[in-house]
Amino acid sequence: MTITEERGRAYGYADLPGLMSLMTGDEKHGPAATSTLDVLWVLYDRVLRVSPRRVDDPERDRFLLSKGHGPMAYYAVLAAKGFLPVAWLTGFGSYDSPLGHHPDRTLVPGVEIGSGSLGHGLPIAVGTALGLRAQGREAPGVWTLIGDAELDEGSNHEAIAFAGPAGLERLHTVVVDNSSASHALPGGIAARFEAAGWSAVTVDGRDHEALYAAFTAPHPGRPHVVVARVEPKSA
Repeated sequence: MTITEERGRAYGYADLPGLMSLMTGDEKHGPAATSTLDVLWVLYDRVLRVSPRRVDDPERDRFLLSKGHGPMAYYAVLAAKGFLPVAWLTGFGSYDSPLGHHPDRTLVPGVEIGSGSLGHGLPIAVGTALGLRAQGREAPGVWTLIGDAELDEGSNHEAIAFAGPAGLERLHTVVVDNSSASHALPGGIAARFEAAGWSAVTVDGRDHEALYAAFTAPHPGRPHVVVARVEPKSA
């Protein structure tokens, strides 16, 4: 399914810029948001086993937005997929709006974690994957989206180092690389994960077919990372 309907209106990928334009005001973090747009769309449109009707289903996939300091694209995709009313978008960031500058899991349907502080999403995803395995739930996938600058945080490297040897096969990480990290070597992101025993692939973060192939690539016995390269943040 490539579109959803809300009150008779169908929304697809082409509608996302218009939905994002409804969110105005200061502190939009526009580049941070637009860098994730294609990744989010492919995940929610073609990969994640979650819907507005199963946000509390224990067998659902879990998606954790670690890159929560630029949530406009996330909100637009959730609205397009029917998790929240499109009418909410115009209130983005206002005092009485549930759509804050950082997502809040207690206010926004379908949001799994409150996020925005760098370096938290991947460690939480590791814990989530461990918890599901302890419960004997083999079907749910755990996905987290992080920015390349978050890899400056030591908490992520501890999570990477643990998850590989732990064999967390249901754990998936997407790193949106817009060249904003302070301490990174070109091409070094995938290598860092591979050194810790992860399956890794690097793709064009605007190519939907390449993203889908990378997201669905088999990785038996290992966690999986997709490095999605997009235009530099200053572009």
